[in-house]
Amino acid sequence: MGAGHSHKLYRHGHSAVHALPPQCKLAAAFTFVVVVVSTPREAVWAFALYAVLLAAVAAAARVPAGFLLRRLLIEVPFVAFAVLMPFVAEGEHVEVLGVSLSVSGLWGAWNVLAKGTLGVAASVLLASTTELRALLLGMQRLKLPPLLVQIATFMIRYGDVITGELRRMSIARRSRGFEARGVRHWGVLAKTAGSLFIRSYERGERVYLAMISRGYTGSMPVIDDIAASRAQWAYAAALPVTALAVCLMGWTL
Repeated sequence: MGAGHSHKLYRHGHSAVHALPPQCKLAAAFTFVVVVVSTPREAVWAFALYAVLLAAVAAAARVPAGFLLRRLLIEVPFVAFAVLMPFVAEGEHVEVLGVSLSVSGLWGAWNVLAKGTLGVAASVLLASTTELRALLLGMQRLKLPPLLVQIATFMIRYGDVITGELRRMSIARRSRGFEARGVRHWGVLAKTAGSLFIRSYERGERVYLAMISRGYTGSMPVIDDIAASRAQWAYAAALPVTALAVCLMGWTL
């Protein structure tokens, strides 16, 4: 990951949040999500405060609300699942606008929606302010299993390589007058997928042999070592520490 690598979720900026080392942001986001999940679902006010905290982070990072809301659409399938819970759950029922709904299902739906939305929002803010390459460096600094970091590194790199290869194959098909219009063209698409797999496998073999010839022994060298100061750790800890205080109040009040 020596070269720069941006992704669609990343929003370039020069805010204090962007400037934080990636390991600080990773630890803060993970701890915040753990705290949110640990909060009792009955403490509705606590989730409102969590949303305010994330809004403050978004403002500090200069991430527009529209940008954040569009990225939250990824949780639509979970929302659909949560909406069904009051109708299928068992136990005590209550009438809402003439519809019988399960009380436990309503609480379960609220639990999924509140915690899921906050978790996705925290992840989107992390991705919006941190490049993929920096995230991988942060994972290394946090001493995550090296094999896991390498798998993530190659997955990101080869995702782009395979996407580019597929785009070139698509252009070649169109230049020859091919347009997939129905089931009768599935055979051509299947052959394309098979050819793509073979090319990807062969390229992977060549890259691995090249790495071995250059002394690869199972670990990737750290090219950029991003250290974090105590002040930066303290700045990043403001979000999870405040959230933890809210969580403790949610359990005691």
